[in-house]
Amino acid sequence: MKLAKMRTSLATNIIGSIVLLMLIFSIIVSTIGYVSFTNAFKREYADTTYHIADTAATLVIADNIDRYLAEGGKSAEYKQTREYLDSYCDKMNVSIVYVIKVDTSDYGRFTSVFNSVGKDTPYTPWEIGYQQDTTNDEYVRIYKDIYENSLKYGTVYRTKDLRGAPPHITTLVPIKDSGGKVVSLMCIQRPMKELDTVRDKYMAKVGFTALGFAVLFALFFASYSRKQFVNPLSKISAEATRFAKENAKGESFEVKSNIHEISALASSIDKMETDMLKYIDNLTSITAEKEKMGAELTIAKTIQENSIPNIFPAFPERAEFDIYASMDPAKEIGGDFYNFFLIDDDHLAFVIGDVSGKGIPAALFMMVTNILVSDRTLMGGTPAEILTFVNNNICDHNKADMFVTLFLAVLEIPTGKIIAANAGHDDAAICKKDGTFELYKTRHNLAVGAMKGVKYKDFEIQLDKGDKLFIYTDGVPEATDKNNSMFTQDRMLRALNENASGTPKDVLKGVRSSVDEFVGDASQFDDLTMLCI
Repeated sequence: MKLAKMRTSLATNIIGSIVLLMLIFSIIVSTIGYVSFTNAFKREYADTTYHIADTAATLVIADNIDRYLAEGGKSAEYKQTREYLDSYCDKMNVSIVYVIKVDTSDYGRFTSVFNSVGKDTPYTPWEIGYQQDTTNDEYVRIYKDIYENSLKYGTVYRTKDLRGAPPHITTLVPIKDSGGKVVSLMCIQRPMKELDTVRDKYMAKVGFTALGFAVLFALFFASYSRKQFVNPLSKISAEATRFAKENAKGESFEVKSNIHEISALASSIDKMETDMLKYIDNLTSITAEKEKMGAELTIAKTIQENSIPNIFPAFPERAEFDIYASMDPAKEIGGDFYNFFLIDDDHLAFVIGDVSGKGIPAALFMMVTNILVSDRTLMGGTPAEILTFVNNNICDHNKADMFVTLFLAVLEIPTGKIIAANAGHDDAAICKKDGTFELYKTRHNLAVGAMKGVKYKDFEIQLDKGDKLFIYTDGVPEATDKNNSMFTQDRMLRALNENASGTPKDVLKGVRSSVDEFVGDASQFDDLTMLCI
């Protein structure tokens, strides 16, 4: 018996060692080649792209960046520089040559100064002054390090998740003014088409070689594996199939194999049947509990919907104004809200808010904020005084460190004068009678809940007969399609102006229709709330 065990163990070790050594050798060679080739290729691209970017930076007069932006690129000097960069982009065979000025407050946003796009690329040039949020944390870190002079240049590789663009490298170098201060960044995006092409050929050779050896050894092991592996595993598979159909305990069974692991597997299958039956019982209980939670969420959604005005027309007895609002949460319940109510016969308050986060925590925070704002508004005071009070009260009990952006306004109905305050919320859009919607840009205060003691500021808006005011949450301009492209404020304004002559209800339905058409089959990412008066 000891000799039989030794023979079995020896055969297993020989077969296993040969197969394992082949696999390990192939994996090591492939991995070393793959990594070495990729790293060498990236180093070469990084060095040459840096020199391309460093040379391109000399074409830009750093001291005039702010003037270019202020003039909107209309100067002859700007146009000449742009022609130089366009020519340089074509001659160096790069995808994009662009200069950006980064918002150094948090490095989360930048403004385009120059943007040259190469031929046969899928990109569209940005206009001067175009602004965009920084795409990811890697860029934020590089922007910060370069602007603070702790990094000579930055390099970002993109070889996957490209959304239709080819693999590329982006190199960023500082553009410094005559005083040595970094005022903007020169960025070069260069395609890396050769990386996948050459690397795939190498991996194909290794794969075909390994496949040839595998076929030879497969023929040798066929007869052995049938006796020791295939037949026993077939018996185990038949038992597993029977259990899957019947969901009932079967008789204990044995398999004849010199491979200990297969014998152990047969025992494990027998034990699994017992454990699976117990699991099914537990799963039934868990499913029932989950259904109960779903019902509770439905009730919570109903409560949330009924906590805000949802019957329109809201004031059928008042002919001086018309108001309409809608809220569509991304999940069962959301963190957005709106509200409007008469303070007295001559004053109408309206508010819109967007709580950080989603789901139940955001919904609870939304309910608390709505109640505080409503109750405090009815006590009198300007929107700034109201938001100061609400912010201090929320900060006193905000252990979860949540916050909410708010736009609160009080309309003096006889005169059309609005006093409003903005706590980190998107700017309103205003349409004068027979005109078009435009953003009404104002200074933003901190979001409510961000820091105690903030003093909010009021500002005034004058609405005349036939004027409209539109406020919204960021779920409108930031609605994304399946390619993660945003709806943007520009599309929102176009949608508003296509319905500018309609009622507030028509305006909101028109915007929502445009958002739905843009998003298509993509799932809703954020709550979408709008109000028009």
